[in-house]
Amino acid sequence: MVHADPISQFDIVGISGPLFRVGGAPVAFTNSALLMAIIVGLIVAFMLVATRGSMVPGRLQSAAELFYEFTAQTVRESAGNEGMRFFPFVFTVFIFVLCSNVLGIIPGSFTVTGQIVITAALAGFIILMVVFYGFYKHGLGWLRLFVPPDVPGWLLPMLVFVEVVSFWTRPISLSVRLFANMLGGHMAMSIFAYFVAALLFGGVWAVISPFPLLLVVALVALELLVAVLQAYVFAILTALYLNDALHPHH
Repeated sequence: MVHADPISQFDIVGISGPLFRVGGAPVAFTNSALLMAIIVGLIVAFMLVATRGSMVPGRLQSAAELFYEFTAQTVRESAGNEGMRFFPFVFTVFIFVLCSNVLGIIPGSFTVTGQIVITAALAGFIILMVVFYGFYKHGLGWLRLFVPPDVPGWLLPMLVFVEVVSFWTRPISLSVRLFANMLGGHMAMSIFAYFVAALLFGGVWAVISPFPLLLVVALVALELLVAVLQAYVFAILTALYLNDALHPHH
């Protein structure tokens, strides 16, 4: 689908009447909620079919095992063997973000991760999990995460302040990185696709329409690469942040 307005592809539209109200504001089932439900359904169906068990692994089972081993290795390298207790969560986040990114490239689809409210909710939940598990496992000793070792006493308050601010800006950077990459890439594809359509129906200018079309094809390939890389970055940063809940030291 070609959008004359490149930002319109990110509009959240209600596809049902108000289900209920919160503070007077109507809450409806939206295109974003629909696609997230589809993504979750596809992931569950894929994993159920792929893990049915077989003496000779098929393509789906091999793909599922590849995702499993890749995520497990990422968690072990980022948080050690102890971090494997968070493997189901990291695996779920990785697969959800990956599918959201990739499915958003399909024309006429909706990019869930192009919504800051979605990426911010994921990032905020991750940071809160780090905080709650850190206190659960280490008590007040978890606060050592914000105290750099071997620092002169007169400098310690300033560095602690910097560490605290740095920690609480993590969800901002985590959410904005994913959101901005998806937003920027899809807007670029939409603009060039509209440019191709305008040239194609622009009379004599139609002869040069293949050139921006080739650029659109290249942008789609690049966006696919970005979609995969951003899912990986989101997963590995999630594992690194959870490592702080397990090992609160510098």
